[in-house]
Amino acid sequence: MKCLRVATALFLSTIAFSASAQAPQPIPIETAQTYFSEAQSLCKADHGQLWGISLCGPIMFVEPQSRSIVASHADSKGLLKAEGGVFVGLLPTDQNIANTAVEWSGVLWTQMSWPLPSEVRRRETLIAHELFHRIQNQLNLPKAEGGANAQLDTADGRYYLQLEWRALSSALQASTDEETRKAVADAVLFRAERYRLFPGADAQEQALEQNEGLAEYTGVRVGNPTPEERFKAALNDLSSHSDDSTFVRSFAYATGPGYGLLLDRYLPGWHDQLRAGQGFDVMLRKALNIALPVNLQLAAEGQAAQYGGATLRAAETERETRRQHIVAGYRVKFIDGPVLVLRFRNMHVQFDPRNLQPLGDAGTVYPNLCISDDWGILYAKNGALIRSDWSAVIVVAPSPSTGGI
Repeated sequence: MKCLRVATALFLSTIAFSASAQAPQPIPIETAQTYFSEAQSLCKADHGQLWGISLCGPIMFVEPQSRSIVASHADSKGLLKAEGGVFVGLLPTDQNIANTAVEWSGVLWTQMSWPLPSEVRRRETLIAHELFHRIQNQLNLPKAEGGANAQLDTADGRYYLQLEWRALSSALQASTDEETRKAVADAVLFRAERYRLFPGADAQEQALEQNEGLAEYTGVRVGNPTPEERFKAALNDLSSHSDDSTFVRSFAYATGPGYGLLLDRYLPGWHDQLRAGQGFDVMLRKALNIALPVNLQLAAEGQAAQYGGATLRAAETERETRRQHIVAGYRVKFIDGPVLVLRFRNMHVQFDPRNLQPLGDAGTVYPNLCISDDWGILYAKNGALIRSDWSAVIVVAPSPSTGGI
């Protein structure tokens, strides 16, 4: 099965449809070979030093419209055919397409959606990021629970997160060690105040930082050959996500490289402490002997002025007013109104991490969502609510005019 764009808000099917009405657009084999060679060069340059495990492994590129595959290795079941030094085929419609690690046809792949970025540094950062996802389960990291991060969609949560980002940027750009340490102290202060305001947020945020934060740190470290390029990439991550409509799933792409590069400088070997359950901020604070003030609120409010706090606070207050209106509409739609509950059994999901909307304990609304499960395929272009425990997805109950299930 595959997710298809349809006119109705909900479409479920167990019938196979053609992948596209247009002619397939195959992935150029020569270009794919070049990118496979880049990935191999990155692996060889790292030589397993960053994580103690080689990043090298099978890679597949998938073009979403045609579902064409070009892979670096053969699959175990012979579904791909050798051609021009690579392996080609079509990804079955019961498989989702995303930048991620995926098991398919007897192989654990690094899967990447085609096309990749044309700019080499962005492309190699992405490649290294996704190579990490294929090996991360081998790293013996603590099992991370949660990761909903609803606090990062509130005015206070967003405010102190963005102040933290700005302080991290200052730390990365500082010209002296003293300036770096001062900016780091501000960054961990803003994070500590956020955690004071939202008890339990530390575990929620660490869960995502262990996943996407470490992956993006790996992308920046391995995908950029010089310290200058790594810091440039980390600064780009810290600035580029400020325009995301929500930070609940995207914030770790910014914090991971920022904290990771600073930890590389001040706490060599920090990866072992990470395996012991230490968070980025705790490790960096200990490495620099930073003592948090007794009155976090007063101290954070005092330091905020150095990072444009007044303007940022006004913008977030205005955004919060708009958000409450959106949340009220979603509650009417997915909680108060007639709904259909689809329980997960063997779920695979695709979504955009930049536009989610938490609804507290009820779960999180995904404005554009594609899910495949034993019951079929769901494409909810007008949104769906995934329960906070990831046990089910909730959609508006289809009316007779929208068709059956």
